[in-house]
Amino acid sequence: MGRRFVVTGCAGFIGSNLVDRLLASGHEVIGVDDFSTGQRRFIALALKDPRFRLIEADLLDLPALTKALAGADLVFHLAANADVRFGTEQPRKDLEQNTIATFNVLEAMRANGVKQIAFASTGSVYGDARVFPTPEEAPFPVQTSLYGASKLAGEGLIGAYCEGYGFRSWIFRFVSILGERYTHGHVFDFYRQLRSDPTRLRVLGNGKQRKSYLYVQDCIDAMLVAVYLALTLYRARLEEDALRRHSAEYREYARHTGFLVPRLRSTK
Repeated sequence: MGRRFVVTGCAGFIGSNLVDRLLASGHEVIGVDDFSTGQRRFIALALKDPRFRLIEADLLDLPALTKALAGADLVFHLAANADVRFGTEQPRKDLEQNTIATFNVLEAMRANGVKQIAFASTGSVYGDARVFPTPEEAPFPVQTSLYGASKLAGEGLIGAYCEGYGFRSWIFRFVSILGERYTHGHVFDFYRQLRSDPTRLRVLGNGKQRKSYLYVQDCIDAMLVAVYLALTLYRARLEEDALRRHSAEYREYARHTGFLVPRLRSTK
């Protein structure tokens, strides 16, 4: 049976690919985007699907956001200002579009009784990491970007809502995603340079730098597997707890009545 998912930033690079995958899996999707950076052509296919509903709204508009999240099972919160380069020139932008927007998503969820959120964070929260490859539990050094700091603040808010209001969350720290609908970044710049002149490529540094990349569909696979496994295991644990509780109740009843007590076990 399909679920109802909300995807913020639904017209962005990763968000639009996620929308397509959720629809292909038979789910209903509510997409929220203000098209400040998202592109309508990325959701052209989704707009033809009756299970997709687009809500053009700013996440800073809490009443509109609260209305959009009504009836959702889970929110994939991908909308953000992801431009790291100009953070110090427009510091309020990261605060509003990343931290405050995440707070608004959480408040809209709370108002609607929606308690599950998957959040697109960033590897930038590690600042200038000391260990490579960088493990998830690596310590956070001094933050080197307002973008990373705003995302880390969003993670903190989500953690607090999980503790205070019983939310469940999945936090994904994305780094260097590539693939269909990728529109900016240094790899995109390299491609454009080589298209114009295949014999020359201008790079920063000495050209010996190495960096890992992840294909967008693999990224979405990881997100969906993590969420699906957690939901499946959680449901199985509830069923197992119920089975154990009812088994104990039945055995107590049988002890007093003399009825045969069958062996009950979970097949999960």
